[in-house]
Amino acid sequence: MTFDGLDFLQLSITDIFDILLVAVLIFMTIRVVWGTSSMNIFLAIAFLFILSMIADAFHMDLTSSLMKTVLDVGLVALIIIFQPEIRHFLMTLGGRSTITRSGVALLNRIIGKTEKQMGSAYIKEIVEACGAMGADKTGALIVLPNKDPLTHIIETGDKVDARISQRLIMNIFFKNSPLHDGAMIIADERIVAARCTLPITDRTDIPAHYGMRHKAAIGISEESDASVIVVSEESGRISFVHGGQVETIGNLNRLTQLMGEMDDKGKEQNGHD
Repeated sequence: MTFDGLDFLQLSITDIFDILLVAVLIFMTIRVVWGTSSMNIFLAIAFLFILSMIADAFHMDLTSSLMKTVLDVGLVALIIIFQPEIRHFLMTLGGRSTITRSGVALLNRIIGKTEKQMGSAYIKEIVEACGAMGADKTGALIVLPNKDPLTHIIETGDKVDARISQRLIMNIFFKNSPLHDGAMIIADERIVAARCTLPITDRTDIPAHYGMRHKAAIGISEESDASVIVVSEESGRISFVHGGQVETIGNLNRLTQLMGEMDDKGKEQNGHD
């Protein structure tokens, strides 16, 4: 039995691939907006799009033209309104993409840029500074980038470009210092910047005793491959955050171990690039 009216359902490999690609994009978009106020707007846009397709199928020219105009103008408006959410989505996608990181590594080789790995002496300076600040209950937020340079984060703060030292780290996070509020970025064996603004995680399962420093640390670790050290101002506890996961540090030897493992992984990745 054949159905002449269903000839349009004859699909090629290209059509199937096209449908799968659109389905993946829709799925990724739903994951980003699920549980947020943007979900209602997404559903409204989907409804208008389906209505536009129905109007096209039944040759309702006036309705079709109106829907296309609304969608075209609405798309531009949505890009402006939801610029932060779009940037968050693209940063997450690019930061976790193996293709993107491989491209950055290839570009670094072309322009002759080499990535420095943090030596044990600098790790010791950071660990001892965190230990002293924890004992004094001085709040601190230290970001250690890996492959992602975090240029957009560095630009939100004040450039420092200084040698890593325990005294300088403690002076910057001293509560009366003008640079204490925000995150410090340490990369290429230098204190690159201070007073930087980090994105706050959207997760709702964060324990209640975690403050804004922990939420900011989780946020940047979700968007990039950076590791973050947090010193709590309330309790003096030290936490190590990577990939959205928080580990409370029981002793400074554990922090030294984690930073050493991070450094070893960086060396392995550079060796494989």
